[in-house]
Amino acid sequence: MAAFFLNTLKKNTVFWFVKIQKKYLCALFYSSLLTNIPVEKKMSARPNTTPIESLTGKDSTQRPPDIPIPLGDVKSVSDSEKTYIIEIDHVSKWFGDKQVLDDVSLFVKKGEFVTILGPSGCGKTTLLRILSGLATATSGTVRMNGCDITEIPPHKRPTNTVFQRYALFPHLNVFENIAFGLKLKKIPSDEIERQVRRVLKIVGLTDCEERDVESLSGGQQQRVAIARAIVNQPQVLLLDEPLAALDLKMRQDMQMELKQMHKQLGITFIYVTHDQEEALTLSDTIVVMNKGRVQQIGTPVDIYNEPVNPFVADFIGDSNILNGIMVDDFKVLTMYQEFECVDKGFKPNEHVDVVIRPEDIYIMQRNDSAQINGVVQSCIFKGVHYEMTVLTEKGYELLVQDYNQFEAGTEVSLIIKPFDFHVMHKDVTINRFTGTVTDKSHVSFLGGEFECDCSDLQPGTQVAVEIDFRDVELMDYTDEGAAAGTVSFILYKGNHYQLTVTADSGEELFVNTNEQWDDGDIVGIRILPQHIVVTPTDGKE
Repeated sequence: MAAFFLNTLKKNTVFWFVKIQKKYLCALFYSSLLTNIPVEKKMSARPNTTPIESLTGKDSTQRPPDIPIPLGDVKSVSDSEKTYIIEIDHVSKWFGDKQVLDDVSLFVKKGEFVTILGPSGCGKTTLLRILSGLATATSGTVRMNGCDITEIPPHKRPTNTVFQRYALFPHLNVFENIAFGLKLKKIPSDEIERQVRRVLKIVGLTDCEERDVESLSGGQQQRVAIARAIVNQPQVLLLDEPLAALDLKMRQDMQMELKQMHKQLGITFIYVTHDQEEALTLSDTIVVMNKGRVQQIGTPVDIYNEPVNPFVADFIGDSNILNGIMVDDFKVLTMYQEFECVDKGFKPNEHVDVVIRPEDIYIMQRNDSAQINGVVQSCIFKGVHYEMTVLTEKGYELLVQDYNQFEAGTEVSLIIKPFDFHVMHKDVTINRFTGTVTDKSHVSFLGGEFECDCSDLQPGTQVAVEIDFRDVELMDYTDEGAAAGTVSFILYKGNHYQLTVTADSGEELFVNTNEQWDDGDIVGIRILPQHIVVTPTDGKE
């Protein structure tokens, strides 16, 4: 029995030792990014007995600069060219045959709070990792303070990173976690105490310095992670969705605290999130990304009020996005009627997208002198306003937000003022592809072979293929179509859905349909012969 007990004790001891080692190494790796110290140096500095005592640096009088600078073969630029603290110039990134960043350029001024905003998989975290040095760009250049740091390792960059997972040392208290990087730099202990107490005050944890980090709430742990980063006085603080794990109320509180910290510290913040409200609340500048490309860069007000395309309008807040025709300057046709607007500079009768924010639509009891009449389909209380769906007499559904409640079934009238219309150029008005004639009755494009009239063309002829959005039919099963693809974006246009389908060939196909599909649905693509228009190109695209 004694032997059994000793053997069991030995196994459990090894298990907990390994578990603690893993947690330590994980936190150690992230700390190397937060303190600008190479991992190998940290490992060599790791004590055999009590970690914190051997890292005090009490006998050290040498203090390195507070703000690290790029080292190694750094290409300097003249002072006149140092307009921005960060310059990301035509950066692309591939993982195997998948491109995650496509020719991204971004320029950040000193002291700005810049938020990179986009859906999951848009490339925003990859861009942040390239900035931090955790990933390298396939092509393009990254400069900080006018110096090329594209190939500079993370610990030599003037940045610190706050991750979504806090990576705190479980065996150290709050004070020791924050002081860890300073002690590795061998800063005098009295200076360490001064700096740690300064950042504890900034993050509101002055009463928690002796507490074990695992006894803290999620919000408090995030503050410790932020404090550990800013105590090193970085020129740029990188934050990768740091509030994602917090509940709504705590997240809102932390947003205000982050904004105040930025104001106090005066350093540059680069913040990554998929939360639109968070971006609008925190940022000086928002960078909206989708599918590895920058869609728009601007202030929160500009991004919200002047989106450049339907993706931005749909992603930032709620929107009614409709098809329209710009009849003339200050006059747009949409929902089968003309409205006055403040937009100009479009071609006569140019097809456009029209954006109307729900809060900009005035709703009232039925009035025959109003612009639009309709019936309320649904009414939901949202706390500070009611959100209603109104079906107009001409068959369009509009989202309306108002402080007044109109129950479902109520006949109402709507008014939209000229300055509440936002008119955008359409990026694409018809599907266009490059194809090859395979025989007298077939053309190959989108990775499939479609039937069409090619009787006047020789096999092998390169052609331009055009298909209207309305003439594409999506099938439930891939073998029911001549090609296959995946629904990658859905936009409701008031009386129909406009889908973006990414074909297996990688090309994008736009489809207008009344059928409901889900993002990520795998579909067959069917196009009738009479709807395919081919034109010889003589090999020229």
